[in-house]
Amino acid sequence: MDVHEVAAFYQRLDKTTLSELKQIYHPNIEFQDAAHRLVGLDALQHYFEELYRNVNQCRFHIMEVFTHPEGGMITWEMELSHPKLNRGHSVTVCGVSHLKFAEGKVIYHRDYFDMGEMVYEHIPLLGHLVRATKQRLGQS
Repeated sequence: MDVHEVAAFYQRLDKTTLSELKQIYHPNIEFQDAAHRLVGLDALQHYFEELYRNVNQCRFHIMEVFTHPEGGMITWEMELSHPKLNRGHSVTVCGVSHLKFAEGKVIYHRDYFDMGEMVYEHIPLLGHLVRATKQRLGQS
């Protein structure tokens, strides 16, 4: 297993490919993103099952893959459609995944992305405040 194989898996990830997680991830996987910290393959499996049960669509477009001997990084765009976000319309979020390997599988996976871009900007009232704050800071 290498970073390119993980990237290829994420490009085809959906609810029908979740059974393949055990081929990618180490039993002691540590997974972290802006909202979660999970330890263990069972916890990760449950996380993805819940994610795909609640979304209309979640698709990853891989932009770049960087490798080094112990792991690597993947830059991506995620297209997410959730009934409670943006009135169910698609939201695009850019992010980076940092990966480390042990025994031929991913043992550490940390995703970096802007939670505001994904969630907060699409909640009524709060979204307006987040966008206005970003404008004042010169971010958009």
